[in-house]
Amino acid sequence: MDLGLHDERPVAQDSLTGEEISSTTIPPSTTNNDTRSPKLTELCSPSKKRTSAKESSTHSVPQTLPALTTFTGRAGLGAYIHAPESFPASRIISYDENFVVANDLFPKSSLHLLLLPRHPEKQLLHPYEALQDIEFLSTIQEEVRKLKLLVAKELQRRFSKFSSKDQEREEAVENTLETGKELDEETLPPGRDWRKEVVAGIHSHPSMSHLHIHILSVDRHNQCMRHRKHYNSFNTPFLVGVDEFPMNQEDMKRRFKERFLQQDLVCWRCGRNFGNKFTRLKEHLEEEFEEWKRE
Repeated sequence: MDLGLHDERPVAQDSLTGEEISSTTIPPSTTNNDTRSPKLTELCSPSKKRTSAKESSTHSVPQTLPALTTFTGRAGLGAYIHAPESFPASRIISYDENFVVANDLFPKSSLHLLLLPRHPEKQLLHPYEALQDIEFLSTIQEEVRKLKLLVAKELQRRFSKFSSKDQEREEAVENTLETGKELDEETLPPGRDWRKEVVAGIHSHPSMSHLHIHILSVDRHNQCMRHRKHYNSFNTPFLVGVDEFPMNQEDMKRRFKERFLQQDLVCWRCGRNFGNKFTRLKEHLEEEFEEWKRE
């Protein structure tokens, strides 16, 4: 299917800076029997076992790595896809024969992951084209669902102590236990639903060549958020939700052509418009981050 998305990427639609489009070299491999459990942080481990390259045996990835050990420029994510076992757990969270999950090297929120499909026929397609395949899309959406839950649990682990909703629930649980009564979920305060604090999507103009899906917390709070285009790439329809697929061709073309990165800077939480004043927005986001944690 030709959607007319193969034109040269306009500079104005590029969401990354030069330092973020850097080459990635596969580290020298010492062993090929990595069995570490995948980790989001030291204290948060998902249930899926980290898999070694020797255990990966489906059609998705060739068993013999190419001689190439450096993936240059916009192809940098290819190193993670081809040899995830060569990278530390701080970079590669988990992998199997179909997917690699990585921490974004330049995160734009307090938590920011990348889901990298390893399907050889899909990994270099524009996401608009790749995600038109219904069967492939369903596998992506299922992986995204799991990762959003994982990120939500980590947000809860990090920020629950600040959250008024979670503290209300915790106090109610403690009071109930002190009285010797049984816990009744129907009468307890629900606590904060951290799943609502996670978004997932693709960029309408991906800056990296390999197909990747962003899964990140909504706070837009990170030192790597340094430019207007950084912010707008995650706070406008430039970020296309995974749940918006499959899309019709006209909508895809419209989203592809729109210059979202040049739009005014608008606070994701309160809607205040900062025009093109990024420094003022950043100062405001610090305040909003503290308020967001306390919800």
